[in-house]
Amino acid sequence: MKRSLAWLAASIAGIGFAGSAIAADTIVQFNRGVGVDPVAGINAGAPVANTVLGVPPGGRPWTIRSLRASFFTDGTINARDTGLLFSGGDAIGTRGAIAQVKATLFCGGVGYDSAPADLDTRGNFTIRGQMVQAPPNPCNAPVLLIRSVGGNWFAAGIVGSDDD
Repeated sequence: MKRSLAWLAASIAGIGFAGSAIAADTIVQFNRGVGVDPVAGINAGAPVANTVLGVPPGGRPWTIRSLRASFFTDGTINARDTGLLFSGGDAIGTRGAIAQVKATLFCGGVGYDSAPADLDTRGNFTIRGQMVQAPPNPCNAPVLLIRSVGGNWFAAGIVGSDDD
């Protein structure tokens, strides 16, 4: 009985240590997102595009219901979204003709892309696997943009952890 309890205690301690090691491998996490408003403001009577780090916005407003993304020191990404859909125009409530998206993590203004992922008709996607190029650790001034394969951005991540 004592051996069983000692083994159980050692196992639980090992699991806790492994969890700490896994958490230490995380470069940055995002636990929410915001959709794009393609117009940042008006200047001299003309609309100003909501360009972020040189990336132009999608042509219509977008919304995103939920977004979780983690980037790891081994160059992998684990991201999941629900409800990336148009929030204005005739295609409101749909993904329109956009069938794939990618994640771009900016660290210090330099972008690192994921491989493309399918965007289903309800606006959901999952990205898992290697980034095209591994982001640095640490990632200074992290910005996450969800983009079309062609390059425009539709949503941005909000930095946080699973505890937020």
